[in-house]
Amino acid sequence: MSSITLYDFPLSGNCHKVRLLLSMLEIDHERVTIDVVANQTASPQFKRINPRGQVPFLVDGEVRIWDSMAILIYLARRYGTTNWLPDDPAAEALVMQWLAVAGDELLYGLARARAVWRLGRPFNREQCQQEGRGGLSLMEQRLAQADWLAAEHVTIADLACYPYVALADEAGVTLEPYPAVREWLARVEALPGWVPLIEREDEAG
Repeated sequence: MSSITLYDFPLSGNCHKVRLLLSMLEIDHERVTIDVVANQTASPQFKRINPRGQVPFLVDGEVRIWDSMAILIYLARRYGTTNWLPDDPAAEALVMQWLAVAGDELLYGLARARAVWRLGRPFNREQCQQEGRGGLSLMEQRLAQADWLAAEHVTIADLACYPYVALADEAGVTLEPYPAVREWLARVEALPGWVPLIEREDEAG
């Protein structure tokens, strides 16, 4: 039986990043759903598991990691190859700079704009959308010249940026002005092991 457990929420793009890499690396794992809408992340039971009270949260034997970016780095180093996360300093830095975009423009932009609609969060949606477009413009510049964000092949940078870009329509942001980004989405979705966020007919909340 697998020793890896992922605590996640099906509608979370940050959780989706981790599920994508687990699937692409063919890592056997157990998933435990924590209902963010019902505020289960704040429950004493979950706080005993993860004191930060957030998903995704990964348990691999004695290793316990919060934060989607940290989990991607761990899984790539522990179970993947250097294709996913190079060990050359300059190449690794190129991956890390796109992880920063995923955790900044895409998170505070597209993810939060989506959360206003999806979860009723009290963010300024127009401001979030504008920030998201800034991140998309950066991606468009890169992807107009290359197939992948950080290397000549897919890396965790692509998986980190993928979910909330793929969900841009739920953020109220059209991808029409970003043809290279749309082509990149199709490339990610054609990768072996790609899994959708969730079956649409099963969505709730």
